[in-house]
Amino acid sequence: MSETTHLQGSCHCGKVSWTFTGTLESATACNCTSCRRWGGLWAYGSEHEEIVVAGPTQTYVRGPNLEYHFCPACAGVAFWRLLRTTEDGKRPMAVNLRMTDPAHIEHLPIDHFDGLQSFEDQPRDERCVRDMWF
Repeated sequence: MSETTHLQGSCHCGKVSWTFTGTLESATACNCTSCRRWGGLWAYGSEHEEIVVAGPTQTYVRGPNLEYHFCPACAGVAFWRLLRTTEDGKRPMAVNLRMTDPAHIEHLPIDHFDGLQSFEDQPRDERCVRDMWF
């Protein structure tokens, strides 16, 4: 049985923050042209459901579907979200787990997503978040 996780994260200066409340069984590392530059570790949910964000952000729109939100003061990439809602009215998004206390997530396994070529999940290896800090 999965437990509900409650996490909070913020950018370096603290002006942008997020709260994640939901099931968190892993963190996703992506190698797309954006994520590999920012080094984000992502946790997925829906806006105003599992994920609530606060603070002013600037956006970078990538393609027709995705926007990245970052702090206009310290440039920390806080989250991404889809530009559209799904058929059930939800807006999928993901928060950058690197903005939370490492002690709360260091045990999570890393899921690898090939956003560069195949656009598919890759086999899980033995690495966890603690291995990604160094």
